[in-house]
Amino acid sequence: MSASTQGQQHPLSLYFKVWGLLFVLSTLSYMVDYLQFQGLLRWSLILIFMFLKAGLILSVFMHFAWEPITLRVALLVPTLAIPIFIAFMAIEGNYTMTSRLMFLAG
Repeated sequence: MSASTQGQQHPLSLYFKVWGLLFVLSTLSYMVDYLQFQGLLRWSLILIFMFLKAGLILSVFMHFAWEPITLRVALLVPTLAIPIFIAFMAIEGNYTMTSRLMFLAG
């Protein structure tokens, strides 16, 4: 098999380091509940740890970090557009609800 057709090999130490980091992030995530954080701090920490773990899994275990930039952009742009569209719909829904309440209450 030639070098061009052979897959890229990654050292096992990389995977063990990522597993360790995922374990630490999971522990910190559980500590948010154990220490009984409340409100915005709680949800911010949970979301931060969730996105960090998802990013590690995606980049290392799904080999996303080694993909060409065009594929990364083709996957990330629609993924990042979805929350933006959800935010726009939430803003519009809030406006619609407020205007209906004002109209029906008056």
